[in-house]
Amino acid sequence: MDWIETAVYTTTQGIEAVTGRLLGLGIDGFVIKDAQDFESFLEDKDGNWDYIDDDLMGLKDCETTVTVYIPDDANSPELVSAIRAELNALKLTDTNGEFGRLECELKNIREQDWANNWKQYFKPLCVGEKLLIKPSWESVSEGETRKVLEIDPAASFGTGQHNTTQLCLELLENNISQGERLLDLGCGSGILSIAAVLLGAHSATAVDIDENSVKIAAENARKNNIPTDRYTAIAGNIITDESLVAQIGTGYDIVCANIVADVLVAMSGIFAGFLKKGGKLVVSGIIEPRRDEVLEKIKANGFELIQTRQKDDWVAASFVYR
Repeated sequence: MDWIETAVYTTTQGIEAVTGRLLGLGIDGFVIKDAQDFESFLEDKDGNWDYIDDDLMGLKDCETTVTVYIPDDANSPELVSAIRAELNALKLTDTNGEFGRLECELKNIREQDWANNWKQYFKPLCVGEKLLIKPSWESVSEGETRKVLEIDPAASFGTGQHNTTQLCLELLENNISQGERLLDLGCGSGILSIAAVLLGAHSATAVDIDENSVKIAAENARKNNIPTDRYTAIAGNIITDESLVAQIGTGYDIVCANIVADVLVAMSGIFAGFLKKGGKLVVSGIIEPRRDEVLEKIKANGFELIQTRQKDDWVAASFVYR
């Protein structure tokens, strides 16, 4: 099997947080390079050594890196996007900047070539009862009755392949009738908010901490013929930026967030401020062992649990704001 080398740049303080996020994605093998290891070696007074080999010298001034190897197969694009989504989510909690730049780089292949190589794997995908998700190079059969959402693999999470995205789309389908205002927090590629408009929502606001994700979401909305007055994409951190929260406003009918457990917990006290009474909250990205913790935290902030769904180890849920 071929493998893709994927490097995550962080700090000594960030190693545990980064590896914890990767473990949550099912990645359990890491190669860690950290300058602190070189300092620890020099400070070892009991060490018996006559020289320092090249590998150890290479740590002296290196940027701390957590490297993983992921299988070069049909699931790789979504897994790389999921890693980036986890790093963006970690940035939301790293208010003091202790964990470094938290960026991901494909080390042994040009990213443009990598994205193009995966076209063979992306085929039209039916989700729920009403949606069909497809990349731009694939066609659909004549007479297709599902709503067609066109989206291409890119640097942002959300092509519909991952369980968390599918679960969230299924719950959104159950909670959209006609004319709703929707807020998508941690929008990634924009797939959830775009799907919401295609399913009948009147308008959507998409927010992400990553400026590139916001750009991609806006491009994908245009690709799906959604007018600019019905789709707004904004970059920023709602946990730390009060002016952004004010800009987003309130009175939404639905808020959705497909992120990770830690960020859902951090946002649990903020969700209600965006919603009207009786509004719906749809969350996904919860690894099963943290299911009860996250759901109870949200319920404690004025929400009633309506429904949960699970695929493999991933959980999604919908609530109503009372």
